[in-house]
Amino acid sequence: MGLSVKLEAFEGPLDLLLHLIDKNKVDIYDIPIVEITNQYMDYIHAMEKEDLNIMSEFLLMASTLLDIKCRMLLPKEVNEEGEEEDPRQELVEQLLQYKMYQYMSFELRDRQVDGDRLMFKEPTIPKEVREYTEPVDLDRLLDGITLAKLNAVFQDILKRQDEKIDPIRSRFGKIEKEEVSLSDKMHDVEEYARLHRKFSFRDLLKKQSSKIQVIVTFLAILEMMKTGEIRIVQEHTFSEIMITSML
Repeated sequence: MGLSVKLEAFEGPLDLLLHLIDKNKVDIYDIPIVEITNQYMDYIHAMEKEDLNIMSEFLLMASTLLDIKCRMLLPKEVNEEGEEEDPRQELVEQLLQYKMYQYMSFELRDRQVDGDRLMFKEPTIPKEVREYTEPVDLDRLLDGITLAKLNAVFQDILKRQDEKIDPIRSRFGKIEKEEVSLSDKMHDVEEYARLHRKFSFRDLLKKQSSKIQVIVTFLAILEMMKTGEIRIVQEHTFSEIMITSML
C-alpha cells in the first residue's frame, strides 16, 4: 500500500528520509533499514508520473538504501582497527548534516521575519541642538596633567604594539630599519591636528604602524607642547587625555 504523501512536501530524498524517521519515531543512529527502505520504495512507486529530473535524486537514494539493506544481511565487515563497520554510518552522517543545515535555514527564516517588523526613523534633532557644544574651561581642565600620565599612556600603547607581533611569523623574512625623522612626524601631527582640531592622545598613538612610529610621535607631541602649537587637557582623573590644536 502506497504512502499518502505529495512530492511537493519534500525538498529531496534526505528530507523524505527524515520524515519517515520522525514518523516511525526511530533513533537516527539506529535506523531500521528494512522498514524505512520499504516505506521509501512505496513512496517511489507513487512518484512514477513525476518529472524524471526530480525522480533521479530519489532513485539514487533508493539504490543506496537497497545497497545498505543487502549489506546488513551479510556478515559485518571489519576495518583496520578491528572494529565492525556499520553500513548505515555514512547515511546517518548525511542525515545529521542535512538536519543541521535545515535548522540553520529555519533560524535564518525566523530572523528575516523578525527583521521585517523593525522600523527605523531618521533623527530629527534641531540643527541648533546638534551643533551646540558645552563651553569648557581649558585652564581648569589642564590641572593634573603631568608627563607621568602622558608616559603611562605612551607605555600602554607600546605594550599593545608588542602584543600585535606574531612570535613565529615575525622571525620570517628580512627586517629592514625604518627611518622616521622627528621633523617629518611633527609635520604629520600638525596636519592631523589641523584636520581634527581636538583628538585623543591615545587614538593618535594607535594610528602608528610600528614602535618607532609611536616613539617619534610621542617626541613630536612633547616638542609641539613646548612650542605652544597644541594644548593637552584631561577632564577627570584616569579619563582620556585630549589634544587641542592651537594652530
